[in-house]
Amino acid sequence: MTLTGNGLAPAEDCIFCAIVRGEVEASLVHQDDEIVAFMDLHPVTPGHLLVVPRLHAVGLEDLPEDVGGRMWTQAHRLAGALRRSRLQCEGVNMFLADGEAAFQEIFHVHLHVFPRFAGDTFRIDADWRRRERVELDAAATAVREGMTSAVRVGAVPAPGLVATRPSGHARA
Repeated sequence: MTLTGNGLAPAEDCIFCAIVRGEVEASLVHQDDEIVAFMDLHPVTPGHLLVVPRLHAVGLEDLPEDVGGRMWTQAHRLAGALRRSRLQCEGVNMFLADGEAAFQEIFHVHLHVFPRFAGDTFRIDADWRRRERVELDAAATAVREGMTSAVRVGAVPAPGLVATRPSGHARA
């Protein structure tokens, strides 16, 4: 089931759209013409924020890049505010789940910003083993191909796409 590509029309049944419209109670931290930030009802740690665009966009493919950039800029500012607050905060995670397979639960793009500290219970369990260069190069090629074929709302062609990694450069 594809949940992205549904356009940008406000969704009457979207809880985040209702918060943005002021129809549902929320503990607001920030609001401007394009971005709203509020406390998550189910925080992984105290201070867990959600940063959402006022514009209803189901997934990243639906979100204009300029609005996404402003969303990340505001999240960056809020991360700094968390660090300077009296909340327990030794670090900050920013997390965006895009699509059902990525565990997106509310289908209105949103960025989680939450404080981290020694002993908190949040975990991401994954296979973190080192990959072979051939596997990494194949994945890089697939991503570059995806970038050249992208047709996005508000997208700008990606400059500097290279087909191969120059020899002698540091490897990531």
